[in-house]
Amino acid sequence: MSAAHRLQLEPIATPHRLLLGPGPSNADPRVLEAIARPPLSHLDPLYLELMNEVQEMLRYVWQTDNRITIPVSGTGSAAMEATIANTVEKGDRVLVGVIGYFGLRLVDMCNRYGADVEVLEVPWGEALSFESIEEAIIRHRPVLFALVHAETSTGVCQPLDGIGALCREHDCLLVLDTVTSLGAVPLKLDEAQVDLAYSCSQKGLSCPPGLGPFTMGPRAEAKIERRKGKVPNWYLDMSGLKSYWGKDRTYHHTAPVNMNFGLREALRLLCEEGLENAWVRHRDNSEKLWLGLEELGLELHVPHPLRLPTLTTVRIPAGVDGKAFSSHLLNKHGVEIGNGLGSLAGEVWRIGLMGTNSSASNVDLLLNLLELELPAFRSGRVAV
Repeated sequence: MSAAHRLQLEPIATPHRLLLGPGPSNADPRVLEAIARPPLSHLDPLYLELMNEVQEMLRYVWQTDNRITIPVSGTGSAAMEATIANTVEKGDRVLVGVIGYFGLRLVDMCNRYGADVEVLEVPWGEALSFESIEEAIIRHRPVLFALVHAETSTGVCQPLDGIGALCREHDCLLVLDTVTSLGAVPLKLDEAQVDLAYSCSQKGLSCPPGLGPFTMGPRAEAKIERRKGKVPNWYLDMSGLKSYWGKDRTYHHTAPVNMNFGLREALRLLCEEGLENAWVRHRDNSEKLWLGLEELGLELHVPHPLRLPTLTTVRIPAGVDGKAFSSHLLNKHGVEIGNGLGSLAGEVWRIGLMGTNSSASNVDLLLNLLELELPAFRSGRVAV
């Protein structure tokens, strides 16, 4: 096709999907309505007030008083990189707890910023023990310990008891990945003594992907102020972003204003429900799912005490083509479930119950589909 050829395409038309995979989750219709509002300038006084509201609600949802609490203009991976870019300097010793795929991503990012990286790893489906973390921190003396709270690849929720206090005892910053826990899994950052955390907009918050909540406590701010050089990533440098999101409102970049409209509405809805009520709802619906899956004869990959209420990993039955079955659910019924990542590829399905999608009716629908459709795949009689 020549460059001069004029393309004639139909307006975009996407089917409705029920997104019960590892993310994104479906956005609440009121969030989509907010995103569709007429845009404002990123320096409009009305938008600046909205920024204040977003920051205050993020502090509530994370249960923190951190001054620097903002939505990074980018997906959760951008917030993840903002965390590492700002706090890791070349030669810093960093300890990364790896309980799955996204722990390995933290290792990769830290290496790219020149850190001296040590890894503490367990098999995928397990969590790190406090004793192993304590031993590793004492042995390696890191300036930063990075840990995934809710590992999306395995469905494990990493226990946090005592880790924050341990890091403070040994003058080590605690970084927490809360991508699959924010707004859905019990977490109180200040109480847990977490120094930095990041998340995303498209899971527990039920907003489309595009923003990455980020928060930084006083100990992390102090480390940034002691840096020997500039943050090597201009776009994600908090020394500039904190001026835009702070009282000065100094221009930094053109923010995605409509995405922030959506995030404000998503946070407003979560505040309206009440954070603890949302935690209970996610737990109740996940328990219902786990019981139903086991009644169907399916095996869950993670032991009950470590399971995430937002993401469940289910062992694919022997002889079943897991990818073919998930494609069948999507193409015939418009229901998405996720396939495995990394070492769990081809071994598990990943079922998400996040945000507005965490409902008893969605659990019933999925269990009914599994009961009706899976036997044909188990027997080799694949339905079309």
